[in-house]
Amino acid sequence: MTVQSGIPFQFEEQVAYGEMQQVSALIRRIVAPNPSRFTYQGTGTYVVGRGQVAVIDPGPNLPQHIEAIADNLKNETITSIIVTHTHSDHCAAAKPLQDICAVPIYGRSLCGSDDSVHGFEENHDHGFKPTVEVSDGYVISGASWELEAIYTPGHMSNHFCYRLARERSLFTGDHVMGWSTSVIMPPDGSMKDYLQSLDRLL
Repeated sequence: MTVQSGIPFQFEEQVAYGEMQQVSALIRRIVAPNPSRFTYQGTGTYVVGRGQVAVIDPGPNLPQHIEAIADNLKNETITSIIVTHTHSDHCAAAKPLQDICAVPIYGRSLCGSDDSVHGFEENHDHGFKPTVEVSDGYVISGASWELEAIYTPGHMSNHFCYRLARERSLFTGDHVMGWSTSVIMPPDGSMKDYLQSLDRLL
């Protein structure tokens, strides 16, 4: 049986790894070269602001990706590294990037160290230690931007989205994805929490 849907799916066929792309007036993106069935074309690393910037989800610990972030921002100052959750494709580059720019890492560590907190290939970064443990409503700001942390457990129990009110934008990590549904893997992932978090965002 063939099911036809009226959903106009849009796929990016070409990705220029290492190049920064303008998304909006305050937002730019660099895609990590880690394509997979969980990351599609690669993890999106977002840069917020101009001059003094935040880096959201610095991505996997791949030297070429970390170098691309540093090279693209060599004439600007990274003031904050922000992590939505501790799957390694989103946060493993946080510490290496911090070693380069010596700024705080914002996020939430995961309680417990049981390997069962990840499923499939979505590995949890047990070594992730933020400089600042964020909580719901926590505000991180720079010269031209302000980001509010919104606690959205479900995909992982330590998942946060970040709201850029100035542009009515939301950085959703893996809570809402543009190309696929999020993966919810117990015991750390919770469908009940995920649906409640979706309701909250709506």
